[in-house]
Amino acid sequence: MTEAAVSGSGRVEIEYCTQCGWLPRAAWLAQELLTTFEAELTELALKPGKGGIFVVRVDDEIIWDRREQGFPEPTAVKRAVRDRVAPGKSLGHSDKPAS
Repeated sequence: MTEAAVSGSGRVEIEYCTQCGWLPRAAWLAQELLTTFEAELTELALKPGKGGIFVVRVDDEIIWDRREQGFPEPTAVKRAVRDRVAPGKSLGHSDKPAS
């Protein structure tokens, strides 16, 4: 059983603006997260929204909001997800600070 399954965490939600056409961006980020956290995530949901929204949540906690932080780099989101669902997991080259 994975750490996420034991702790009850591991649900990620990406809410994206349908008016802005951000489904491809949300789907790409979802694919990145599912590939990286294949065993740790219990669910990943894409939630259509409006008004320029692009928000990533883990277990209902906002970890990224485009309005405050701009569009996320995948490595930044992976670190934030990892810190909540698999704190001991190495992300390999994604763990290295940006130069």
